[in-house]
Amino acid sequence: MRRGLGHILAYWRAERRTIAQGFVALLIATVGSLIAGIVLGEITGTLQRLPGLLVLMPVAIATRGNIFGAMASRLGTSIHSGLFEVSREREGVLYQNLYAATILTLAVSLGGAALARIVSLAFGVTTISLADFVVISIVGGVLASLFVGAIAVGLSVTAYRREWDLDSVASPLITASGDMFTVPALFLASSIVGLGGVTVVLAWGLAALAVSLTVWGLLYRQAATRRVIRESLPILLLAAAADALAGLVVQSRLDEFAAFPALLVLIPPILGNAGGLGGVLSSRLASKLHLGALTPRGLPEAVAFLDFSIILLTAVLTFPLLGLAAHGVAVLFGLHSPGAATTIGITVMAGLLVTLLSAFVAYYTAAATYRMGLDPDNHGLPTITSSIDVLGAVCVVLAFQAFGVAS
Repeated sequence: MRRGLGHILAYWRAERRTIAQGFVALLIATVGSLIAGIVLGEITGTLQRLPGLLVLMPVAIATRGNIFGAMASRLGTSIHSGLFEVSREREGVLYQNLYAATILTLAVSLGGAALARIVSLAFGVTTISLADFVVISIVGGVLASLFVGAIAVGLSVTAYRREWDLDSVASPLITASGDMFTVPALFLASSIVGLGGVTVVLAWGLAALAVSLTVWGLLYRQAATRRVIRESLPILLLAAAADALAGLVVQSRLDEFAAFPALLVLIPPILGNAGGLGGVLSSRLASKLHLGALTPRGLPEAVAFLDFSIILLTAVLTFPLLGLAAHGVAVLFGLHSPGAATTIGITVMAGLLVTLLSAFVAYYTAAATYRMGLDPDNHGLPTITSSIDVLGAVCVVLAFQAFGVAS
């Protein structure tokens, strides 16, 4: 036992620079997610006016993180492998990844709109029209992607030039930027729906554009780009379906959240931080798999447990601070809160539960995809965020019930 603990402490000392970078990245990410939470708490009226929008919300938020987080993970692997260079050449790794991310943004935004509508109707939830969903999803998704994509590229280039560990900083920051920019972008996009024929024509035009560019991307002459799109699109659409179910969980309890808008502030940072930590673990494991430092076994090797220990340490340090910050923000913005102690308790309980689940999903997704001959960088983050959004929403609700703020 002592030897095992000593080994972990020695690993933490050896990785202290990486741990510090990851912790700072997660704190910055927490600020971004709290901003998203504040916006979500402030637009409760819009969510009630446009039924079903809350089902689309986690789909759209996760899609930004999934696409650009996976892109950063691929770029991190290329940095470790010595293949990355800052270039605008079409044959370059950076250009091909950006091209693939653009195609995937349009394709998954369209698919996510359809899935949000289908899931809502299947479970008897009254919603806005499919045309409204399409316009909000694509317009809001493109607006948010402009910012999140710029952050992903900026992080990758900076990490390359300053020798940062991109695997440790990209996932939390990109996940949080997805939260921070997607919620306001969807809110802005919602202002152009409900215009009758105009909305329908706009929806058909955007859908046609998304479909035509997706077909072009699947036939693109660059093999690396084509592979990213073909491998990513199915898992991203499956992730969108899971995220729609997560949104359904929250939508079904919208009246309870309306009573405590401060609880809405908690949802993006809890799910975002847990997903970001899972993404960090997934990226680190993917790099080790590509470099031959890790074998994809049923029972994780010691090196995988050591990487998990870093994730758990960061979670233990972060979630109490997040709970305190969420309560402070709620008080500052006049959002009804169940109190500081309850908010912190909910955050820590839900956050640690979701982090443990994300670590489990991260390892077995990386191991399974690598053994199947697929790229873990393409599958890790989408699988983590989608499963964590569903399981995380359930964990958050369970934490609410444990602390007596939900029935």
